[in-house]
Amino acid sequence: MTSASLDKRRPSSSRTVIEIVIVTHNSEQVIDALLDSIPAASGDLSTRVVAVDCGSTDGTCARLRERDDCEVVETANVGYAAGINLGVETLGGSGPILVLNPDVRLHEHAVTEMVGALADPAVGIVAPRVLEADGRPSLSLRREPSLGRALGLSRTGAHRLTEKVSDPVAYSSAGVVDWALGAALLVSRECHDRLGGWDESYFLYSEETDLCLRARDIGLVTRYVPTAVCTHIGGGSGRSGRTHAMQVVNRVRLFRRRHGPLASALYFALITLGEVSWVVRGSAPSRTSLAALLLKRRRPAELGCSERLLPR
Repeated sequence: MTSASLDKRRPSSSRTVIEIVIVTHNSEQVIDALLDSIPAASGDLSTRVVAVDCGSTDGTCARLRERDDCEVVETANVGYAAGINLGVETLGGSGPILVLNPDVRLHEHAVTEMVGALADPAVGIVAPRVLEADGRPSLSLRREPSLGRALGLSRTGAHRLTEKVSDPVAYSSAGVVDWALGAALLVSRECHDRLGGWDESYFLYSEETDLCLRARDIGLVTRYVPTAVCTHIGGGSGRSGRTHAMQVVNRVRLFRRRHGPLASALYFALITLGEVSWVVRGSAPSRTSLAALLLKRRRPAELGCSERLLPR
């Protein structure tokens, strides 16, 4: 893509520009559909799009460079949060930042609806209504991690025993939530700047939990907007025992950073017990995560938390 074509697409500085950051990794099969969905979702809003590719080994980068509606940055696999921060730095603007997984499809007016929620100065992050690939509602809203919710007993339906919000009523109207899954999140510029961006130490998983909770710490809430809709296809970058281990270890790390050592030790024990229960039921990914919890040397090196038993 030439610099002239980029300049042609850059909107006038007199208008607020929505900066869209997509972090890709082996996303060749899904990225076109996301980029194609952005214009109708944005309406009359001005947007700039950057795709930060984290070490894809398929044709993702070649496919991206065939298009004229996004900028492309290639980097090593530095992690999701680091990819987002690099994308924001690359765009270098001052408007709100829309972070998207490559396997998302935006519905018409989704971006305009999300941006509208930022008119409230108390809102720092906006989460849309997410649908599964078959059209079913995705349970994308979450409650703050706690000792009572450590085992993830979602089937009980008791709020104190599960992070996942499963009540259909909660998804039918706008409201403040503790946090939401990060497939699609709009972050105000104030929120991004005051938090210093996304925490790169998580590498993958828990970074959106951390972002929403830190935003709340400084008085900026996460607002759910059901009129903004997207579909999350899933499977854009694949899952493995290693990524499951990152997810589980990062849950403990996030809790430890926000709580004292005694509560964190109990949380660690409960998370470990939960993984044991899954191993008993035959879960191969949980065998990997259990080893990562109990054996420091088995933790993914990208997390940088192999110094102590209770990871931080």
